[in-house]
Amino acid sequence: MLLRIFLLIIGLILFSDGFILILQKKIHLGTIIPFFVGLIFLGYALFYAKIQQYLKNHQQLYTFWKISWMVFIIWSISLFGFFLYLHQKTQQNNHTQPVEAIIVLGSGITQGKASPTLAARLDTAAQFAETQPDALIIVSGGLDYGEQQTEAEIMSKYLQDQYHIVSSKIALEDQSTSTDLNLKNSQKILQRYGLKLNLPIAIVTSDFHTLRAAAIAQKQGYLHFTTISAPTPLATRYNAWLREYFAYLSGWVLGEY
Repeated sequence: MLLRIFLLIIGLILFSDGFILILQKKIHLGTIIPFFVGLIFLGYALFYAKIQQYLKNHQQLYTFWKISWMVFIIWSISLFGFFLYLHQKTQQNNHTQPVEAIIVLGSGITQGKASPTLAARLDTAAQFAETQPDALIIVSGGLDYGEQQTEAEIMSKYLQDQYHIVSSKIALEDQSTSTDLNLKNSQKILQRYGLKLNLPIAIVTSDFHTLRAAAIAQKQGYLHFTTISAPTPLATRYNAWLREYFAYLSGWVLGEY
């Protein structure tokens, strides 16, 4: 009985979380997985007796069901471990040394406006830029599906409108669609301004993203960089962490770091 109540509560939370964010067009693994896991939990809790009876009458299926639960538990433990690792390793905004450039990584736009996650990155970058008056700011992000302007254009406009940063201090990298390309394409802009990769450079991204961004930057030859972490909005924080779990794995498989 306690198991059914637990699954019902957790299922309802996961299903509602995924459903609301999907309605907001935030469709990725971080929202799809909670939605379907929550749906399964709800179905299992509501039809527990019937499911158990059916499984007992089909031994092979019952064995497969138990193995599936074991795999899910092991995966959940690995996910919890990753969340704990992110929480412990996330870098703090304590960098005070001068830098030559500030690279702000994109994070999606919605209907021509910066998403809350992207806005947090831009806010953090602007605040940091106040201490770095001579640093070049590179905003990095290409054209999202269904949008008329690139992320870089929206990011530049945000910094100018919200923080009155002059356009001459901002360089647009408007071709990339991934973290790997964000940093790779930004190198061309650095070269255009006569800035080498061995100079001090700040990379601004979300707190959960700093580890992967740092690993990619290191492999690409950034020699003297630091990551500046922006807070992730609570409403999407754990969905973003879940998506990062898979992105971290895929990045390793694809050899991005």
